[in-house]
Amino acid sequence: MDSAILKQAGSGICVVTAEGIIQSANPAFTRLTGSETSNLAGLPFRTFIHADDVPAVDQALSDTRKATHWPGTISIRLQPKQAEPIWTIVSFARLSVQTGHFEVIIQTQIIDSLMQTLGALQESETRWKYALESAYQGVWDHNFQKDEFFYSSTWRKIRGLAPDATVDGSLEKWLEGVHPDDQAHVLASIRLQDEGKVAFSVFQYRERHADGHWVWIESRGSSIEWYPNGKPSRIIGTDTDVTERKRDEATLAEISRKLRLALDVSKIGVFDFNLDTGEALWDERMMQIYGLDRPGSRYSPADWEKLVHPEDLNTASENVAEAVREQKPFVNAFRIVLEDGTIRSIRSNAAPYLDADGASRLIGANWDVTEDVALQEELARAKMLADARNQELEAARVRIEYNALHDHLTGLPNRRFLDQRLEEWASDKLKYSAILHIDLDRFKQINDTLGHQAGDAMLIHTARTLATLVQTDDFVARIGGDEFVVLCGPGRNRTEIVTMTDAVIGALRQPVSHEGHLCRFGASVGIAWVGEDAHDAKQSLMNADIALYRAKGLGRNRYEFFTTQLQTQIHHAKKTADEIMKGLEEHEFVPFYQPQFCARSLDITSVETLARWRHPVHGLLAPAYFLKVAEDVNALSAIDRVIAEQALNDFDDWDRMGLGIQRFSVNVSSRRLREPGLIESLKALTIRPGILSFELLESIFLDDLEESVTETISALKGLGIDVEIDDFGTGHASIVGLLKLSPSRLKIDRALVEPITVAAEQRRLVGSIIDIGHSLNIEVVAEGVETLAHAHILRDLGCDILQGYAFAKPMSKTDLEIFARCENWRPAARPEQWSRRTIRKDVTA
Repeated sequence: MDSAILKQAGSGICVVTAEGIIQSANPAFTRLTGSETSNLAGLPFRTFIHADDVPAVDQALSDTRKATHWPGTISIRLQPKQAEPIWTIVSFARLSVQTGHFEVIIQTQIIDSLMQTLGALQESETRWKYALESAYQGVWDHNFQKDEFFYSSTWRKIRGLAPDATVDGSLEKWLEGVHPDDQAHVLASIRLQDEGKVAFSVFQYRERHADGHWVWIESRGSSIEWYPNGKPSRIIGTDTDVTERKRDEATLAEISRKLRLALDVSKIGVFDFNLDTGEALWDERMMQIYGLDRPGSRYSPADWEKLVHPEDLNTASENVAEAVREQKPFVNAFRIVLEDGTIRSIRSNAAPYLDADGASRLIGANWDVTEDVALQEELARAKMLADARNQELEAARVRIEYNALHDHLTGLPNRRFLDQRLEEWASDKLKYSAILHIDLDRFKQINDTLGHQAGDAMLIHTARTLATLVQTDDFVARIGGDEFVVLCGPGRNRTEIVTMTDAVIGALRQPVSHEGHLCRFGASVGIAWVGEDAHDAKQSLMNADIALYRAKGLGRNRYEFFTTQLQTQIHHAKKTADEIMKGLEEHEFVPFYQPQFCARSLDITSVETLARWRHPVHGLLAPAYFLKVAEDVNALSAIDRVIAEQALNDFDDWDRMGLGIQRFSVNVSSRRLREPGLIESLKALTIRPGILSFELLESIFLDDLEESVTETISALKGLGIDVEIDDFGTGHASIVGLLKLSPSRLKIDRALVEPITVAAEQRRLVGSIIDIGHSLNIEVVAEGVETLAHAHILRDLGCDILQGYAFAKPMSKTDLEIFARCENWRPAARPEQWSRRTIRKDVTA
């Protein structure tokens, strides 16, 4: 290559080997690198490349070695010695020297200023883009000459459209979404701009959002290019969502209207007095009050002073002066004398302030209280007459105060009186050592069964009992319903408090005779111990309530002391309750299924549906974790309903698969059984008769079964839904109760099943239950079958269905389907091995 040409070339050029080693370079390249020409030969070309661009150069050299044509150009930064990087365009070309050997010629062209300009433009574009987006303004560009229409993503977002949604820019299509009441003025504004009469237009209108509601939009458009006839050929503008602003304007207008109406109705006059200039602005009502008829006139303090009654002028003026000096609101009362001599009484409220210009002003309102003053004078005369009967009024006051502070039924202090005592306690006027919060147990049942008169008698009995057991410095109150509070006097220790609490619980546990009935109830007590420490009285009452909640949760008819640990547990229960409600919304409660087997063939006959909670943090949770809290927050019925509906869908799937599962059972809480609309909701599910069974705890079915529950059970049977008694043998059901309920199945509790392998008497008990069930034509299910020994014994005792870990644990729907298709779970290879062994019911251990 001609060296003279290289030297004269204005762009930097160098020749490198195929591996990128510099062989020679022209002066321009030497100047770019800030090196001596003699120092370049033998150096790698990458020595003078910005580190971030080296991979691109290596790739270009590699492509040049492989190619027979120019690979094109790349933009990189040269890195001169001790200088800032320079943006250049670099071209690579293969230069053949001899057979099997070639070199690469590299030519550079500086584009640093161009890149800076591009960067500045990009930065400016980014700045405007973010400015518009942060202002939530949608940009539109209508180029009629090119028939191009642009709409920004924010423009689409305002209308509820997707960022890439197609927009029809025609006027006709757009008008379809404009509110009918706004179309006329919108078209008028557009027409003025289209005709070239205005270069800039602003108008507000309503446009239908994608989800159907109306959005207020303020549109601003500016003509930037025109046709020869002066009409715009291109308009660019922005749209802003002003829905909130329009709503605020409407609200302000409504408030202003109401304020004007209120002022008119109340006959209040408003004035605004400039303390610097001495001018006062009076509204029309003010002039009417003062008997003036000069609309639009301005008044000075002298004008007002002429109208004020001479006897009131000094006091009224001093009140104004003092309020202005101290810069505080004030109330004034004075009389005025009208031009016809009429005297009127005026009430004034005013306040000094600084306006936006820094001027000192006084704004206020006057209203005519002449009639009120006359009424007050009349009341004063009446009071004089009333004072003559002071003794009678004082007695009435005492009676009224007593009634306001005492419960009319028991005569005890009421909640209002208790609040007063707590206030006195908080202000250290009184001292107490503990708070007892007492709630009667089973009181509702007495009210529901014997009536409110019996309930009232029990409340009176409780009040008398408490009065006899507390000390003279204790404070006893009935705070509502069947709740009582005792504030224990100072100087008492915990032992004394416990002794008194035991006495209260013991006394209230005793039956009370009422009209031939023995009423039995009890009491649960929460205690907040205060001692000598500083305390918050109302917080102590809350602590006692928390302790009461725990006492009732632990079985009632007992007491519990408040502790910080208890408070933590209550807070945990509250958190769990919130998570349960959220879990219901998020469909986190799912059914698990435990198979039930024929005791003779060991074929799967049915499954019991069990609730599980797929907690997002704690994983799969059994009912023991959430059952009590769910019951406390009335969520148990909802969980029962969700599990039953899912199980019904799963059963339909199994039926289509032909898994041979004949029915499924679900546990039903007492609350769910009493839920209004239960039967109607079950009818809507169109459940096939015989596939669903409701498992009901034995404790639900006392011999005095509620009529409503009996009707519900009959309705369930009418829908083809079986009824089972769960945990039989641990509750309260009698043979009479079984006959009355007539269940399809009863399930022997695991506590009775577990010892039958070691205790003959236990086997005889279980055998008797099975015989009773069969005699009543009731199938018998044994749960808790943990071993094959249990299974053998129960089979030989005549039990119909087995359920337990000896055969299968509760499992998900998918796992159950796999299990039902598999035969490996059976305990013996041949059925005859299962039936070979027998056990007599009377065999001793």
